[in-house]
Amino acid sequence: MIKIIYVEHNGARHAVDVPEGENLMEGAVQNNVPGIDGDCGGNAACATCHCYIPEQWEALTGERTEQEDAMLELADTMKPNSRLACQIKASPALEGLEVHMPATQH
Repeated sequence: MIKIIYVEHNGARHAVDVPEGENLMEGAVQNNVPGIDGDCGGNAACATCHCYIPEQWEALTGERTEQEDAMLELADTMKPNSRLACQIKASPALEGLEVHMPATQH
């Protein structure tokens, strides 16, 4: 299990153990983390799992795909460090990662 910390826009923190290989959206949804909905089931076809990845973790979470970019462009709160949580798989390298959520997802 990989400990991921989901941080709501108001600062509320949720430490969740996510199985290795599972995406971060699934980990949040299965643990009832507010602000991550995953309406499309993890297919990068919506932006209801939009999150921000701190700069020091960006290289470890991989690069955004074209499909992910297209979905994030629809989010009015997109930033350079925006990602879709469904596109990031939990791995030992991500132990302790803080995933921040925009204020529009609460």
